[in-house]
Amino acid sequence: MTARPTPAHSAGSPAGSPSPAPDAAGTAAASPSGSPASRPTPPGTSPGTAPAPGTADGGAAGRPGHTAAPRPASGGAATTGGNTAGPTFAARPSGLRDPAAAPGRTGGPAGPSRTEQPKGSHGVRAAAPLSDEDRGRLLGGAHHDPHGLLGAHPVRGGLLLRVLRPYAKGVTVLAKGLRADLPAEGDGLFAGVLPLRTVPDYELLVDYGDHTVTVRDPYRFLPALGELDLHLFGEGRHEQLWQALGARIMEHQGVTGTRFTVWAPNAQGVRVVGDFNYWDGTGFPMRSLGSSGVWELFLPGLGEGELYKFEITRPDGSRTVRADPMARRTECPPATASVVEASHYHWNDADWMARRGARPVHEAPFSVYEVHLPSWRPGLSYRQLAAQLPGYVKDLGFTHVEFMPVSEHPFGGSWGYQVTGFYAPTARMGTPDDFRFLIDALHRAGIGVLMDWVPAHFPRDDWALAEFDGRPLYEPQDPARAAHPDWGTLEFDYGRTEVRNFLVANAVYWCEQFHIDGLRVDAVASMLYLDYSREDGGWTPNEHGGRENLDAVAFLQEMNATVYRRCPGVVTIAEESTAWDGVTRATHHAGPDGFGGLGFGLKWNMGWMHDSLGYVSKDPVHRKYHHGEMTFSMIYAYSENYVLPISHDEVVHGKRALVSKMPGDWWQQRAGHRAYLGFMWAHPGKQLLFMGQEFAQGAEWAESHGPDWWLLDSSYEAEPDHRGVRDLVRELNRHYAATPALWERDTDPAGFSWIDGEASEDNVFPFLRFAAWGDRPGHFLRFAAWGDRPGHSGPGGGSPLISVTNFSPVVRRAYRLGVPDQLPAWREVLNTDDPRYGGSGVGNPGVLKAEPTPWNGRSTSLALVLPPLATLWLRPS
Repeated sequence: MTARPTPAHSAGSPAGSPSPAPDAAGTAAASPSGSPASRPTPPGTSPGTAPAPGTADGGAAGRPGHTAAPRPASGGAATTGGNTAGPTFAARPSGLRDPAAAPGRTGGPAGPSRTEQPKGSHGVRAAAPLSDEDRGRLLGGAHHDPHGLLGAHPVRGGLLLRVLRPYAKGVTVLAKGLRADLPAEGDGLFAGVLPLRTVPDYELLVDYGDHTVTVRDPYRFLPALGELDLHLFGEGRHEQLWQALGARIMEHQGVTGTRFTVWAPNAQGVRVVGDFNYWDGTGFPMRSLGSSGVWELFLPGLGEGELYKFEITRPDGSRTVRADPMARRTECPPATASVVEASHYHWNDADWMARRGARPVHEAPFSVYEVHLPSWRPGLSYRQLAAQLPGYVKDLGFTHVEFMPVSEHPFGGSWGYQVTGFYAPTARMGTPDDFRFLIDALHRAGIGVLMDWVPAHFPRDDWALAEFDGRPLYEPQDPARAAHPDWGTLEFDYGRTEVRNFLVANAVYWCEQFHIDGLRVDAVASMLYLDYSREDGGWTPNEHGGRENLDAVAFLQEMNATVYRRCPGVVTIAEESTAWDGVTRATHHAGPDGFGGLGFGLKWNMGWMHDSLGYVSKDPVHRKYHHGEMTFSMIYAYSENYVLPISHDEVVHGKRALVSKMPGDWWQQRAGHRAYLGFMWAHPGKQLLFMGQEFAQGAEWAESHGPDWWLLDSSYEAEPDHRGVRDLVRELNRHYAATPALWERDTDPAGFSWIDGEASEDNVFPFLRFAAWGDRPGHFLRFAAWGDRPGHSGPGGGSPLISVTNFSPVVRRAYRLGVPDQLPAWREVLNTDDPRYGGSGVGNPGVLKAEPTPWNGRSTSLALVLPPLATLWLRPS
């Protein structure tokens, strides 16, 4: 991956819009942003009143932890340990919209108000006060066990019940046959000893003066996360981690609500904040689940669509407010809150899922159209894309699409490669279920879906993963080791068990929950080498004195092994730009360097891409001096399972679009473009083409507007030129899919033979491709049986293919090539110089008979006419 635009702070914009004030019933509608602009002043206070002692910062105009512009407020300014929290409001009633409020009961039950109930009703007596230490830690958000202080607990002489409801005037306990007021202890604490021996099924009636709410007590529930989940996470083997961490709607102890869990082992305390408590977590502290470092809180009655974050008290006592690393849905950037999500999607791609792994990918047709979804058709949602993209891709004959990263990212200019929401598809185009709808539509059209996945680094935004709980957590402890030298980001600590689990489970998540058919892993080289982009002295060797990042190697091996075991038919693809040995070798097969293979299914052939693009950018008169750049790829073509990529990285940052790389006038540029595509589709390896290059877009790609579709408008004078190139791409894919010789032996040296690899003076590249069931190249003793293999019947099925490319702008007549001696006749099946594609029409019509003229080491040969700047494909007639 090349350097991509990086902002100083990738969030960079104000948080969302204000929350509405509570309605007359005491509930507040959920705001689209989750950030209150103004809130009602609680009864008994006036504007400017300081927050109650022991409460949090009093609230912020923008969502805490956001980089937001200050807004007018009724309170003073506050900070949270270096994170700008914005202006402070006056004390506000966090219980006005209580997460546990039962529908239809927000006004409380009929009956006398708290002021009409005598204190100590039903024999309630005052409870022993909390110690100063416990009280201070609880109210300050730094207590590891709030459930030990809050909720109901048997004590001598009854049942102690303590409630923390900031800004409440009173709290009444409601149970069958019981209505009891709890004495106030100050700072929103209410407690009393009830004359009960067991804990009843109780609710709380919380009085805010001008209204009441009836809620369930979150602190009456046992932990909603099991010991097995914690054990697996601690060992780094929780392969469905998204079911254990994050926000999960569930039924717990007979009550429906949302369980919040987060890994923050360095935190003194963690609280849940969101629209449901006006972003004041004072009344919602989470409990620590021991040495696991996981914090948990079950909020009854809280459901889908709620906005939330975690307020973390750091080891130094300061606070930071963070988005959920495991959030499965997020707000639309630039807003940054996490969203409680539950999928309701019903898949319709069972046939696709059942057959997608029937043939190993390296022995199957694999032609990829790379897409940046937000800019392919700017402004379209996932569901609107589903109405257009599958049909377009199917018409062009591509077998797969590859999405540039869809995981949530705050800065669009990063193209998705600086991820903050690893478990959430970007909200820019819709919901997670909308994204599922798009994938389903592609599958039903017979198109596989690959996705760029970025486990190499993450941005430094102070509301995301960087120093998540006050210390390096997802990144290495050493700042020099953590800093990615190229992109201003942070690298992951692959040696930390929980971090490795976070990433391995993330790979599985996209494949299992979104039916993704393949993961193209970005920037693998930057993960593998400790000295990647670092100067001498700027890195520390591994335990063996080498430059290999052994933790990253182990992580990639584990990720690949896990994905292939759990998700049959899925392929992983490495963007790896070095000669690392065994990228696509099995993890249990050690190479000469002693390492097992990394276990990828395919690898981008960056060497072929660089060399071939360098060659075609030269003027034809100079190309003969660079002939070896085009033939060199065949020296290592079978060292890995390769993809030939002409990706987004090659058509940005001054590199020019593919057609614009070609020298000469407009006709020569288009001809060179077409000839190159023909050469690429016939070369061993799979193909990948970035959007816009299929119709010879002349301008570089920009994420702000996407492909120049207007070039295909019939009113545009040069429209036939561009449409002709797109028609060629369609024909290349059609012939490719129907010709096993072009893909069955992509990873087998017996599938390829140069006819003449040294025609440098002519700028000509002729070679043969063979299908899997022929004999040795050039010796087809059983050619009469071709076409009999099941699934490959029909004329010429299983037969070889000749590809010959003339990269000079002159016609070469009677150009002789040696051909297999047992094949008497050939025919031209594709010619990139065809007038249909914008060519000059030079070619070889009819049947071409082999002549008994020895040439190129073979006993028979053909005399061909080679069009200028063109590729020909020939098959036995």
